[in-house]
Amino acid sequence: MKFHRILFIHNTLYDTIAATEAGCPQAFRTSPEKANGLHHKALKPRRLSEPAVTRKTGLTYKDAGVNIEAGNLLVEAIKPLVRQTHRDGVLSGLGGFGGLFGLDTKRYPEPVLVSGTDGVGTKLMLAKNLGNHRTIGIDLVAMCVNDIIVQGAEPLFFLDYFATGQLQPQIAIDVIAGISDGCQQAGCALIGGETAEMPDMYAEGDYDLAGFTVGVVNRPNVIDGQSVSSGDMLIGLDSSGPHSNGYSLIRKAIELAGLDLADPLGSQTLGEALLAPTQIYVKPLLDLISTLPVHAMAHITGGGLTENIVRVIPESLGLDIDRSSWALPTVFQILKESVSIADSEMLKTFNCGIGMVVIVHPDQADTAISSLSKQQINSRVIGTVRDQQSDQDRVRYHGI
Repeated sequence: MKFHRILFIHNTLYDTIAATEAGCPQAFRTSPEKANGLHHKALKPRRLSEPAVTRKTGLTYKDAGVNIEAGNLLVEAIKPLVRQTHRDGVLSGLGGFGGLFGLDTKRYPEPVLVSGTDGVGTKLMLAKNLGNHRTIGIDLVAMCVNDIIVQGAEPLFFLDYFATGQLQPQIAIDVIAGISDGCQQAGCALIGGETAEMPDMYAEGDYDLAGFTVGVVNRPNVIDGQSVSSGDMLIGLDSSGPHSNGYSLIRKAIELAGLDLADPLGSQTLGEALLAPTQIYVKPLLDLISTLPVHAMAHITGGGLTENIVRVIPESLGLDIDRSSWALPTVFQILKESVSIADSEMLKTFNCGIGMVVIVHPDQADTAISSLSKQQINSRVIGTVRDQQSDQDRVRYHGI
């Protein structure tokens, strides 16, 4: 495993990179800019029309479109961003073949490791269209850590994979800065990753991301949904927007309806609302499960409310959801009305404003809502668990 080649750029670093480019000056050009309050220069790659082959040196990896020297410099340059995510247990820095993490067996005497992996889908294309890559890394972390918290696991560490046809350091900087932000929000350490530069594999300016996380929970505290029973209440936690699901439908709706990403939407534009980073629920939920018994939790991702909550309850149970218990956020209203998306399609594609669902005993519902409010998470009861009859839909919606 080669650990990250992402660039936290300073002027002196560019001088060094420029020196490595002496044998292939057409590979890059530099231009001064400012980004995120830091003075830096953004490297803008040029496509190589012809390999710079000489009789003296022969064909090189750089001629083929892969710059090993610049990549090695990125390993060193990313370290300040990684250090910001440091937590107890981290035993190694970047540069090795693997990341080392020591488990606290006093705190977790019966440890169960919980792993998760995910990406951010075609939300990447929206980020590219808007020229804003600064928060997509938060989405990447969120999609992974929100998955493992539903089983009661505290995220320990995170790794990422960044693949592109030709490395554009400024984009990589923004992405990894977002990953660092997301890890800090979740309380996990960024201990490594891989940046793969693969010429001809991706269109110019395109890249893809994958994230990986590992967390831990004591065996007696694993939340597996087996304690869910008829009469339990569903508490819906507000989402920050579409999060990272349904963007293929979102992009198609924008295309067919002729929507403009620059259109105003309250204090934001439509594009900004759609690019809003995924809410990370880890710390509020860790606090919640430490104070009261939570029977189950569901991260509302692809499949929406219809398909995700039933994943965490016994097959003998079903759900009644009161759709009138929360207002459909404006960004979802615009998408729905622009191309006449049916309610059923909305509810099985998007989170529709509910990014996480917590299932508790009715006596604990008010306490849970109050606890989440103290952590700046708005929530409310959105439905109940019921016994499932053979002739009933597993999820029944009311108030539509």
